[in-house]
This record gives sequence, C-alpha cells and structure tokens, in this order.
Amino acid sequence: MISPELIQRINELSRKKKTVGLSEEEKQEQAKLYKIYLAGIRGQMKQQLDSIEFVD
Repeated sequence: MISPELIQRINELSRKKKTVGLSEEEKQEQAKLYKIYLAGIRGQMKQQLDSIEFVD
C-alpha cells in the first residue's frame, strides 16, 4: 500500500540525490522504496482493470 510516509521518504531521497548525492545505504533504500511504490501502482491498476465490465 502506498502511504503518505512512503511518498514523503521517496521525495526526500530524490531531493537529496539531486543536491548532495546518496550514500550506498540510501541508494539501496531508494531502490527498495521504488519497488514498493511500483508494486502498489500496479496493484491499483490491476484492481481498476479487473473491475471493468464489458457490456455488449
């Protein structure tokens, strides 16, 4: 599930990456958070597509 805290941390790491760079631990954390975020987005899309009903 995509929580506001998850999005906030992703944004923090993104800003830090653009300004001062990330340590190896932060790079790994960022990759892990991206995977969680993308899995949540894919789940939402799948749920939305599954709820579509075709009428003939």
